[in-house]
Amino acid sequence: MQTRTLGTTGPRTSALGLGCMGMSALYGDSDRAESVATIHAALEAGITLLDTGDFYGMGHNELLINEALRTAPAARREAAQISVKFGALRTVEGAFTGYDGRPQAVKNFAAYSLQRLGTDHIDIYRIARVDPAVPIEETVGAIAELVQAGHVRHIGLSEVGAATLRRAAAVAPISDLQIEYSLISRGIEAQILPTARELGIGVSAYGVLARGLISGHWSRDRKLAANDFRGMSPRFQGENLERNLGLADALRKIAESKGVSVAQIAIAWVLSRGQDIVPLVGARRRDRLAEALGAAEVTLEAADLAAIEAAVPPGAAAGERYPADQMAHLDSER
Repeated sequence: MQTRTLGTTGPRTSALGLGCMGMSALYGDSDRAESVATIHAALEAGITLLDTGDFYGMGHNELLINEALRTAPAARREAAQISVKFGALRTVEGAFTGYDGRPQAVKNFAAYSLQRLGTDHIDIYRIARVDPAVPIEETVGAIAELVQAGHVRHIGLSEVGAATLRRAAAVAPISDLQIEYSLISRGIEAQILPTARELGIGVSAYGVLARGLISGHWSRDRKLAANDFRGMSPRFQGENLERNLGLADALRKIAESKGVSVAQIAIAWVLSRGQDIVPLVGARRRDRLAEALGAAEVTLEAADLAAIEAAVPPGAAAGERYPADQMAHLDSER
């Protein structure tokens, strides 16, 4: 497994990270034993970066990672780096009701995460969405105090725009910005990515397969469970879905010409965007993980990149990446 550094002040991690959200929430039911086995397989393959959120399954995901690390070989366990998002407020029924970035809340969230994870520190800590009622300086300042106390190693951000990125970086060193980035979600390229690079901040990219939409495995007649977020996602609806799967079909032709899968082409494209970008793959099963790992072996020549750009040009996707109420929480979209 190759490695990359998240920004000028962040940690050196595996070139691919494992996004663990789907093992606990938002993508329908999952298999706990297979989830643990997948984390073990990722660690064995050299993946060190595990990404989670304290609100994924209301703590379920952190407990799952705890279990996986406790039962992993010592060397792999010690190499693991955990990135945690916090701040989302939820109801018993699972609805999202906002975000809390107050300094006292930051420290409270951290205390619970440390307990659930069974660790004495969190490698990267970040608020999931900016709390509009709390200046980002106060939220980042609270994480900086956790760093000084030894409870957190690095400060990250999630889904923030260029202006907020600058304000946060003026308070304390920021390791990376976690944000959606894929062939069909390229909004960061205009201002956010250049600003991150100017400030020496890395990018951990989630949604690199657009939640399975450009994985090559999605079918037009697939039925989604009631607890699958994608059932409400605009890109998975009606004509939008048809248009977006057409983009995946166009990618398939390129993938077949190189003897690789559609998912591998899509992940390899994100890897090719720069050494400061670490794609997070959201594999929930070992077979999907193995496929994703193969992307690291794919070399994209100039002709390949040109063909990919022609097949999936910027702005080609149909539909927003979140429903309207969730888009409203994205500082990165303002």
